[in-house]
Amino acid sequence: MNSLIRADHVLPMTDDNAVIVDGAVVIDASGRIAAIGDARELISRYPALPVRHLKDRLLMPGLINTHCHSGLLRGTAEGLPVWDWLQQFIDPMHRVLNAEEAEAASWLCYAEALLSGTTTIVDMWRFMDGSARAATGLGIRAVLAPYVAEHPEHDYFETLDINEKLIERWHGRADGRISVWVGLEHMFYAVPQAWQRAVAMSRTHGVGLHTHSNESRFDVDATQKRYGVRPIQALEKFGLLDAHKVMLAHCVWLSDDEITILADRNVGVAHNPVSNMKLASGAAPVEKLLAAGICVGLGTDGEKENNNLDMFEEMKVASLLAKATGLDAAALDAWSVCRMATATGARAIGLSNDVGTLEVGKCADMIAVRTDTPRMTPLLTGRYMNLHHNLVHAVQGGDVDMTIVNGRTVVENGRLVNGDLRELIARVNTLVPGLFERRARWLDSNGAITKRGAENSLLDALS
Repeated sequence: MNSLIRADHVLPMTDDNAVIVDGAVVIDASGRIAAIGDARELISRYPALPVRHLKDRLLMPGLINTHCHSGLLRGTAEGLPVWDWLQQFIDPMHRVLNAEEAEAASWLCYAEALLSGTTTIVDMWRFMDGSARAATGLGIRAVLAPYVAEHPEHDYFETLDINEKLIERWHGRADGRISVWVGLEHMFYAVPQAWQRAVAMSRTHGVGLHTHSNESRFDVDATQKRYGVRPIQALEKFGLLDAHKVMLAHCVWLSDDEITILADRNVGVAHNPVSNMKLASGAAPVEKLLAAGICVGLGTDGEKENNNLDMFEEMKVASLLAKATGLDAAALDAWSVCRMATATGARAIGLSNDVGTLEVGKCADMIAVRTDTPRMTPLLTGRYMNLHHNLVHAVQGGDVDMTIVNGRTVVENGRLVNGDLRELIARVNTLVPGLFERRARWLDSNGAITKRGAENSLLDALS
């Protein structure tokens, strides 16, 4: 049904940084934007349409989380740098994870995302038929990139066969809300023949390829030890950047030459500031990347390395981290951060024709942010405009009380429309003890890897 949504402020997130005071968006029957502009003018132009007036609300594009992992380990994988953390907490979990647990994790994570204003999520996870069902059921837009490993020491992840079947089953489903990409956990976790097949799959199916790169100093050192070049150079050398579309998560430790490669090859980057701080990985050179013309989106990373999926928090931290590391209070200004979470993030994942801004012809993926809160007070336009600063430095995900995806309302008055949050939480709490028990048994049987031995163990496994 066509509808007209009116709000006190509409923020299209177009390049001109326009703010429409007393604005409105008209949604057509297909879930796309038919018109946007002054509310009174649109009400006059579409007199037959029902009007929904969102008083004390700001309407803006839904946020785009360009890198996430569904998961069940929140608050239980703490205090280690990334490679030790993978060896001691994460990989043992993957060895014992089952499909029921994986699906329950996606239902809860996608619910958390929608409730805090995320309308598009890039998820790298396991048993992703369940993730596709969760995305279909809850109404989120999802880019699914399975955790693929094709290496004899990592045969407990997904395979390229599983990934390709997922593409064939789910890509383009749920009214186009589900995209399936080729996923690689890391180039270390695959043999050269798998790299070649991953790129071929991406090109054959016309889908993206997503992996992690340059996340830590260890990542760079280990790549140089194995291949004689830095990680981005290795990705180019071995043809992985020849995929249909490439987006890399993290990109913290980059050389100038690597930045040039990313720009020349039109590679998208997912910046994960909270995760990179928590795992002591470092701070990505975001302003250098943006200055080079690279599309940089924001990602929360997973619940275990963040420990929430609040993209508004990610926006604030991204801005503050750039200021602190650059000793420049003007670094990564509020408009730039807002674009990273919306328009630039959409470009990073190749979906800018459909999402990221509120423009005629695009999908009606929108959120309503409360403006009647202390965090949005005062709210000013004109000479003392602070709306964008409030969004980045003050607003929290809980200030979102309506989420619309593809023209359909999926969060109403701060509550899920297509799911019961209490049931989703209860399901996870029921399943988690079994997962932890199986992981403990595996560690007892195989020997827990110590912090001192984790890096050497990984290098041994990869040799």
